Amino acid sequence: MQPRDFIKMHGAGNDFVVLDLRRGGAAPTAREAVAIADRHRGIGCDQIILIGPAPTGVADLGLTFLNSDGSASGACGNGTRCVADFLMAERGADHLALETVAGILDCARGRDGRVTVDMGRARTEWRDIPLSEARDTLHLGIGEGPVKDPVGVSMGNPHAVFFVREVAEVPIAAIGPKLERNPLFPERANIGFAEVRAPDRIRLRVWERGAGLTLACGSGACAALVAAVRRGLARRKAALELDGGTLEIEWLENGHVLMTGPTAISFHGTINPAMLDGGAR
Repeated sequence: MQPRDFIKMHGAGNDFVVLDLRRGGAAPTAREAVAIADRHRGIGCDQIILIGPAPTGVADLGLTFLNSDGSASGACGNGTRCVADFLMAERGADHLALETVAGILDCARGRDGRVTVDMGRARTEWRDIPLSEARDTLHLGIGEGPVKDPVGVSMGNPHAVFFVREVAEVPIAAIGPKLERNPLFPERANIGFAEVRAPDRIRLRVWERGAGLTLACGSGACAALVAAVRRGLARRKAALELDGGTLEIEWLENGHVLMTGPTAISFHGTINPAMLDGGAR
């Protein structure tokens, strides 16, 4: 890998290393992605985002996401919002369509400067999540330690949402890895722990597959609201309070889920290829 410029961005603390491949360059290998994401020896991030042409040519551009463990990620709402904000500023536009493996995501900047992304339709059929066997996705019937019986939702990636009395009391670091790799999830899953504080306010923490406990998870916030509405615990529009900030989520009657929140550029830099070998020159 040659020296390459990057942008470090975050949405409510969910942080990303953005690599612009529009003018060429190879995507990082899984090993290189792990080195870049390393918070001690690398740059540090939850995910790496690659900007390139839209595969189908229908959207403005395409996005690819890599987790901090080097694995491929599906939809990443906060990452999509961050890159959309950067690209809209570059183009002098307030709207952009970005293609991901989860489909084409429409993004728009509001008058308040926040960016909204249409995450597409929430899917609740067991094959869509996917699960390894037929289950009622409103009651998956699994658990670990003090949590049990989550709701299954796909937001372009698999989610299991547990409802708890107090999210602060849940030992997420201990049980998150086990739940992520439960045999019910053949592609692993993002695990959300939601505390419904009011019909329009939910406290949420998420153990992300391939990334661990993050300050915010956009698709996880969408999944949590969908799960709460399906359980009769929340309205279709609510504030999701995550460790890194608040996201506004709305589940429309047509099934699409809108996510609105802040974005920020932390800094620009250049990747030193020696970093990827665990050394320095």
